[in-house]
Amino acid sequence: MDLAAEFRTITPLSEVAFRLAVASLCGMALGIDREIRGKSAGLRTHMLVALSSAGTTLVTLEIFEMLKATGHTDMDPLRIVQGLAQAIGFISAGVIIQARRDVHGLTTAVNIWLCSAVGVAAGAGLHALALIITLFAAAILTGMHFIEKWVFRKGPRD
Repeated sequence: MDLAAEFRTITPLSEVAFRLAVASLCGMALGIDREIRGKSAGLRTHMLVALSSAGTTLVTLEIFEMLKATGHTDMDPLRIVQGLAQAIGFISAGVIIQARRDVHGLTTAVNIWLCSAVGVAAGAGLHALALIITLFAAAILTGMHFIEKWVFRKGPRD
């Protein structure tokens, strides 16, 4: 058995590691706000969602390229991303709580879903897109919190 062949990927392993690191760091950046506010889905959850989405995207791209090299071109890698979006939607729904005519957890749920999109972008090698999405989301999470708190004089909400 050729051990080197077992670890060979179409995408260089250094690029794989970089993509996974970008996803994890972006997930961390998006999870900081939720962690600071004491929400159930914090740093680790957001980092793992982004990492798992990047990992799923990388696996999909690797399988697609391997099949393409053998002449099988009928696979659509976007179907994997669609399935991932549905799974993340299911996980995000678990964060939403409805009690006494009030709904909590929507921002955290959407943030988890967004982390998945960031992970897909990072896994696909779209580093700039992953970083720009993260910057916009972090600005929205932080900036809108202050606007809601100071301009609209609302209490802490999710």
